[in-house]
Amino acid sequence: MVASAGMPPLNLTSAPLPYEARLTPRDPASIDLVVIHCTELPDLATAREYGERVLYDESGTGNSGHYYIDRDGSVLRYVSEDRIAHHVRGYNPRSIGIELVNIGRYPHWLNSRRQAMPEDYTPAQIEALIALLNDLTRRLPSLRLIAGHEDLDTAQVESSDDPSVLVQRKLDPGPWFPWPRVLAACGLERLPRASA
Repeated sequence: MVASAGMPPLNLTSAPLPYEARLTPRDPASIDLVVIHCTELPDLATAREYGERVLYDESGTGNSGHYYIDRDGSVLRYVSEDRIAHHVRGYNPRSIGIELVNIGRYPHWLNSRRQAMPEDYTPAQIEALIALLNDLTRRLPSLRLIAGHEDLDTAQVESSDDPSVLVQRKLDPGPWFPWPRVLAACGLERLPRASA
């Protein structure tokens, strides 16, 4: 794929999940939203393992994003845009999920004393994300909005160490995500945070 001026080329590999063909098909013209996630797992191999897990017996599918961006800037497409991936509650039919490999709160996701997300995103990841977003907006004219997972899933749950303390169910992409840079580079509008 051709890079825009000043941007490296998009290093994209197709790596479909085993159940991709069982995901519900959709018209790509219905997509108006990109949701940014982080894997909250140590590496891409672990993220792939989680993505391949079948969680919905009726359909034989699981949870995953459409695209994964590793720390070195390589981009993998796990699910085609013409399929609905399970990546964010309530928004799947209209959105594309992009997962950035990042340890997040792993492995104590809901521990009230372990809610900091210490790992920053690499420059290569952010450059690759911008290249991917620009590619998607060229191919999908209906795409106009972007949000973080934490903007859309604002539910709180009991912490794993103390049920009397509530923690955010989702915190990705988290405090280190460079929203101003990404918004300026991709031309998408950030969707307002959902009500809890």
